[in-house]
Amino acid sequence: LFLDSNRQYSCAYFKNENDTLEEAQENKIDHIIKKLNIKPNQKVLDIGSGWGTLAINIAKKTKASVTGITLSENQLEYSNKKAKEMNLNNQVEFKLIDYRQLNEKFDRIVSVGMFEHVGRKFYKTFFRKINDLMTDDGLSLIHTIGSTLPKGPPQPWIQKYIFPGGLVPSGSDLIDAIEKTGLVLADMESLIHHYDKTLKAWLDRFLLNKAKAKRMYSEKFTRMWEFYLASTSSAFRYRDLLVYQLQIVKDFHAIPSNRRDYIYN
Repeated sequence: LFLDSNRQYSCAYFKNENDTLEEAQENKIDHIIKKLNIKPNQKVLDIGSGWGTLAINIAKKTKASVTGITLSENQLEYSNKKAKEMNLNNQVEFKLIDYRQLNEKFDRIVSVGMFEHVGRKFYKTFFRKINDLMTDDGLSLIHTIGSTLPKGPPQPWIQKYIFPGGLVPSGSDLIDAIEKTGLVLADMESLIHHYDKTLKAWLDRFLLNKAKAKRMYSEKFTRMWEFYLASTSSAFRYRDLLVYQLQIVKDFHAIPSNRRDYIYN
């Protein structure tokens, strides 16, 4: 009822103030693909593939072979059906599997909006597995909500009602875990003033569908969801929340140059 037509439940990338939500989500996909610097026929892993949009777009735009993994049977069924409809099922596949159970190598690894659900206890486990799954000349891109504040507990209301088990990492959480698992942080970009716009767009769409949401769920749920979208939009605009994009390698030679031309041109 409130996402874009491709069901992307993560921060969009607004190149211009007047970008629509659909345009900004497409910008986000293109920005990530550029950072991954994917070559034809490389193997790409999408950890937490959601409704399949990113994996399918990578397959379509780069001619790479893409594997998307999810823990949701609904997302698995939807994504496989979508790939088949687009005649990309020979190039992209989706699996119902925990990332820790994978045992193969990938040239590129991407994960968008999944790291918030890993938990501080398992940060090193996550990056250690990235190290195991990535080829020696590979490259990974992790996109996660982050906080500018030092390590702290989860927000109680969000934890109870919206994202049980979720935790927003601090920048020091991320860097500490990367360093301790033998990986190299090649680039760290802070996306500021993008998620507040994304959440405001979601809020506007939700309010247009508020009566329908109330019929589907309840008055209490509708009030809760409206508060969640409004309050988090404000938190990203005025408080400590932002989005980190971490480009990670094993070897200095895995990135094309010491400039960002390949990303921003």
